[in-house]
Amino acid sequence: DFLPLKCDACGDLFCKDHIRYDDHKCSSAYKKNVQVPVCPLCNTPIPVQKGEIPDMVVGAHMDKDCKYNPAQQKQKIFTNKCLKPGCKKKEMMKVVCEQCGGNFCIKHRHPLDHDCKGSSHSTSKA
Repeated sequence: DFLPLKCDACGDLFCKDHIRYDDHKCSSAYKKNVQVPVCPLCNTPIPVQKGEIPDMVVGAHMDKDCKYNPAQQKQKIFTNKCLKPGCKKKEMMKVVCEQCGGNFCIKHRHPLDHDCKGSSHSTSKA
């Protein structure tokens, strides 16, 4: 038995069931925490020096150095428009026809579905 155990952050004595920072709600745990906080707005890792409170450092970053761009959050994901006449679908990724090189939606990706004119050899109707 190695009781009692001394917390390396706050220096108080605990049993094996309460030695973890979370178990005894250690107020000095931030001194030993090696995680790098990330800004919730710009997703940039924020360096925190030993002894600094991460919440304070991230808050200061958000007030002064944050490169958050609200317009960037509203960028459209579905930007690849189907070239089939009359179709208004857009896909997240390009779906390129191997024969004609056109960009189509999932529904019209096969050469028979978009009346492909790119290849002279016939395609099976299977």
